Amino acid sequence: MYPRYRSILSSALLLTLLCSPYRYAAAHTDTQKTGTANTHVLSTDSLVPAPNPADRQQNRDTLTYANYGEVSVSHVDLALRLDFEANKLSGNVILSLDWHSAGQTLILDTRDLTINHVSALNAQGQWQQVSFNLAKQDEVKGAALTIALADKDTQKVKINYHTSKNPSGIQWLTPAQTQGKQLPFMFSQSQAIHARSWIPLQDTPAVRQTYSATITADKAITVVMSADRTSLSPTQTQFTMPQAIPAYLIAIAAGHLQFAPLDNISGIWAEPEILDKASKEFADTPEMINIAAKRYGDYRWGRYDLLILPPSFPYGGMENPRLSFITPTVIAGDKSLVSLIAHELAHSWSGNLVTNATWRDLWLNEGFTTYVENRIMEDLYGRDRALMEQTIGYSELLAELEALAPEDSVLHIALGERDPDDAFSGVPYVKGQLFLRFLEHKFGRERFDTFVKNYFNHFAFQSITTAQFREYLTQNLLQKYPNVVSEAEVDTWIEGQGLPSFLVPPNSHAFDDIDNQRQAWQEGKVAATALSTQTWTVHQWLRFINEMPRLNLSQAQLMELDSAFHFTGTSNNEIAFAWYSLALDNGYYQVLPDLKQYLTDIGRRRLIVPLYQKLASTEHYNWAKGVYLNVRDGYHPQTQASLDMMFADKPIEHQHSR
Repeated sequence: MYPRYRSILSSALLLTLLCSPYRYAAAHTDTQKTGTANTHVLSTDSLVPAPNPADRQQNRDTLTYANYGEVSVSHVDLALRLDFEANKLSGNVILSLDWHSAGQTLILDTRDLTINHVSALNAQGQWQQVSFNLAKQDEVKGAALTIALADKDTQKVKINYHTSKNPSGIQWLTPAQTQGKQLPFMFSQSQAIHARSWIPLQDTPAVRQTYSATITADKAITVVMSADRTSLSPTQTQFTMPQAIPAYLIAIAAGHLQFAPLDNISGIWAEPEILDKASKEFADTPEMINIAAKRYGDYRWGRYDLLILPPSFPYGGMENPRLSFITPTVIAGDKSLVSLIAHELAHSWSGNLVTNATWRDLWLNEGFTTYVENRIMEDLYGRDRALMEQTIGYSELLAELEALAPEDSVLHIALGERDPDDAFSGVPYVKGQLFLRFLEHKFGRERFDTFVKNYFNHFAFQSITTAQFREYLTQNLLQKYPNVVSEAEVDTWIEGQGLPSFLVPPNSHAFDDIDNQRQAWQEGKVAATALSTQTWTVHQWLRFINEMPRLNLSQAQLMELDSAFHFTGTSNNEIAFAWYSLALDNGYYQVLPDLKQYLTDIGRRRLIVPLYQKLASTEHYNWAKGVYLNVRDGYHPQTQASLDMMFADKPIEHQHSR
């Protein structure tokens, strides 16, 4: 997932955690087949087996109730109906079981689910109802569903259930909250442990399963999932995911959707009102796939499509295999924010292919992905752009580390039973990337590229721990090329707090002129209108704004900048966020009318929560709360949870406990 730090934290810490940016040539048919024209795309005709389940109890995931050391789910088969009037999913799930030791008890994860009845497939091939117990709900982990099986080593269990009206992993939107204003919309967001809010299963990245689904919806509604898609009838769509994936990558969306191809294996799903813009903005996606595949090994997922979600999508992107979910806020018209696409694509190797076994190992997903993303950007757009993006990320990480608790600045974070959303700071992303850049610099790109490619192949379709990575690193780099990097240096990176003293930070000289011009303007040596900005990229504009002083710019200076560059009301969401942040820090409240529209139009957490936070600490608290309450229903449940807490001086009516 593109950096979208989403913890439900104290208000003082929340701001900083949310401030880093960062995530068919012929007519399309309902049945999407695997493309074969690209030699770097691996066919999925042969199914990939689930990983070896041995030693599951070591480094056990503390954020699941599942007894996956004894029995693990190998396949999930869903039969669900989408009810847009009741805002519910209802139906059955059949779980295929793989027993590692003889047993008669299955424990699953749930959150806010109603379990109607449970059946098990007996030795005679008949479904027989069995007893179950749904435990009291925990605020973080949800409720354990314990199923007592009549037969040992039962192979299949069927659960009939329905979701709550507002589960943490699903958002339902009215027609008015969509681009086209014609049909309702729904979408899932299962990472980190929100799959349990719409499917009873083993919600841990340690367990990988294939899945299939038959989804029933109104004939006007188009349903998509992170899987191969086949239309069965005007109201039923079938999906198949042949590779074993963790539960958080099971994804669904439905609404007024159309498709536009980019090439034979990639394309865009979106509401028709935004489809053309998205297709033009992300036209380089096929080339990104080719670049990544040439450098890191075959693309193994068959298709790579993008789903452009409504503006309420709370994050930059989500790497659901075969169908990355993307925020429309990165459609800038100039491809300046497409590093998000590179990031979600990179997850096809780091995260989806090789997955963190627990959420304390998150850096294995996000550090590698941020590194691979930047290499894709360099190959496609040049070294200067890649280095600018590295420098911006590093600068934001430094600011974030000032507010993080020291123990949360560790790559191999000790989460315990804390909400895993707490792990999503800039640390696993940018510090993880810096660690890998350190290794690349020490061993050289040629050696390190070979190492990374072999690493992806060696652990393909497995969920691994930091200990397993370290063992592989030691054997394939440290010992193979001795006296280059020590175990002590690796310890400092992975287990140490903050950044190592021996870090060589990235530095883009493309920012030198921007910094010099900004300094000259601040000192009154040159007027804003006289600055040489004609060739500046979005990244340079962000540098210009973000490095401005906080708290001591005068109203006249801010008015001069706004008059010269028309920041207020800009259509570039990243520049708008940077400008509104600077304006609020310096008390330039002339932006409030346009800021209200900005907070109304989008729901991406990183772009709105910090602005609410800044307003909530000023005399404009009531104004901010009024804006929020007016648009709250259009925000995602996970966004609502943070903002409800921020504006909790008086009770706020809401339907979900989180």
